[in-house]
Amino acid sequence: MIGLLDNEQGSAALAGMQRGIEREALRIEPNGHLAMDKHPKALGSALTHSRITTDYSESLLEFITPVYQDISALLTDLTQTHAFSVRHLGLQQLWPVSMPCYVGDVADIPIADYGSSNTGQLKRLYRKGLTYRYGAQMQIISGVHFNFSVSDALWELLYQGSDKRLSKGDFISESYFGLIRNYRRLVWVLPYLFGASPALCGSFIKGQQTDLAFEKLGKGTLYLPYATSLRMSDLGYTNKEQERLNISYNSLAEYLEGINAAIKMPSAHFEKIGVKVEGEFRQLNANVLQIENEFYSPIRAKRVTLAGEKPSQALARAGVEYIEVRALDVNPFSPVGIDADQVRFLDLFLLHCLLTPSPKSDATDEAAIGANLSKVITRGREPGLTLNRGGEQVTLQAWLESLFGELSTLAKLLDGEGQAYQDSLAHWLEAVRDPAKTLSGRVMSALLAEGIDHSQWVKSLAKDYYHALRDYPLTPEVEAAYEAAAEQSLAAQAKLEAESVQDFEQYLADYFAEAPAPVDQVV
Repeated sequence: MIGLLDNEQGSAALAGMQRGIEREALRIEPNGHLAMDKHPKALGSALTHSRITTDYSESLLEFITPVYQDISALLTDLTQTHAFSVRHLGLQQLWPVSMPCYVGDVADIPIADYGSSNTGQLKRLYRKGLTYRYGAQMQIISGVHFNFSVSDALWELLYQGSDKRLSKGDFISESYFGLIRNYRRLVWVLPYLFGASPALCGSFIKGQQTDLAFEKLGKGTLYLPYATSLRMSDLGYTNKEQERLNISYNSLAEYLEGINAAIKMPSAHFEKIGVKVEGEFRQLNANVLQIENEFYSPIRAKRVTLAGEKPSQALARAGVEYIEVRALDVNPFSPVGIDADQVRFLDLFLLHCLLTPSPKSDATDEAAIGANLSKVITRGREPGLTLNRGGEQVTLQAWLESLFGELSTLAKLLDGEGQAYQDSLAHWLEAVRDPAKTLSGRVMSALLAEGIDHSQWVKSLAKDYYHALRDYPLTPEVEAAYEAAAEQSLAAQAKLEAESVQDFEQYLADYFAEAPAPVDQVV
């Protein structure tokens, strides 16, 4: 397919990529402990604000950008949202890594509160269900999500170069699923380069059983010498109950069939929790997935939903519009959790996954995908580490060298007369050849060189970023726009609450009916 694009028209079509970022960050007190107060009113309503919300906890902020073509504009927007927010946190700071800060009693972690509307109650109950199912500790792990789509011009060129057996809409959906299959085969590349959680505070695993051979540093830091992303390990954001789902990525139809089956599949394990116990709801239902958002995957097929639509209904209606990358740790070396060199690499990586032939996956393929990812998460920087590529054992470094060679062709096409993509690729190639230059390698180098606890190092970063973001220049117009958005979101929540007259139990019944969800549903 790349041959179709090796011209001025193809380069322009490639350059029309669109991206959005969602960054999660815990609010912490200056002593590094989790903030326990409510979501600051000055930031608006977490239920209805389009840019500043919360995820699992009142303490877990989520910053969301609009969609941008320009990388600089994307990161400026994200930085402005951080800067505005930090100015309204008092002395509180943002925790700049994925794994949580010190948590005393996990029962004290405040579940996000979205108000009294039925929509708000549903969002809160879903999170309450997550607490009963997996524990609060896992839910306050932070990450970065990267939303990605290619231009209509690129789709037109690719479709014209196809055999046109499918309609253009179906061709786009199936091509995105080809991207997803290739991404899953290569997903280990992202924790290798961008994993930034090789160490954590020992308090995180108190009371948990683990087979990981941790080493200790300082007073309470646990680490694995060659780990890349403990966030993606069994200690992190995983769900054993979902391992039996076997959801297929071989086509949109098979994927939707699997998701729809999963949200109806009973779980004996979750049944023991109870749905409504002594008059109090504990979870939305006792199925393997309460709702489809609970399906944990390092990548998702997405479409912007219409009022009342669930994600799978939107995909069934009009196909895949973009994909969401969910395998990214927070980058501790950036005040906003991600930088331009990462974005450019992701562009190249995802375009490669789209433009490379993508055979259907089978059970053997799936086993290799899981084994490769597990190896890289816990041992990714280990000298001579081998992975399974198509049934053959190859070294991680050799596989990456080969991949980077293929990415260089795309980098030159995207750069045209420039150099930015080639420079970013060269930057990450250094990390291929020297694992100490990966993000996880840099974290461990900092900890071992200074001989300090992970929490001490992260607290120092949090303080530095707090001051940098407070000093970041926001124009009066930008600040006024954020203040207006906050006020408008509070008014929108109040309107929802005034209009929520339906009994909540009936609202839930309607939500889980086969018909589209209630029109104010936002999860």
